[in-house]
Amino acid sequence: GGPEKLARAYPMGRIGEPQDIANAVLFFASPLCSWITGQVLSVSGGFTMV
Repeated sequence: GGPEKLARAYPMGRIGEPQDIANAVLFFASPLCSWITGQVLSVSGGFTMV
């Protein structure tokens, strides 16, 4: 079907979930990234590498 075929197109092998985006936002809002500035984070499951 459609979703399974789409998931195979991603290097991570699955379609992203809202939680995947939320995790990236939480990382950038956390002290863990206090020394990171001016970056663009592609949260694409590797799709932008293809």
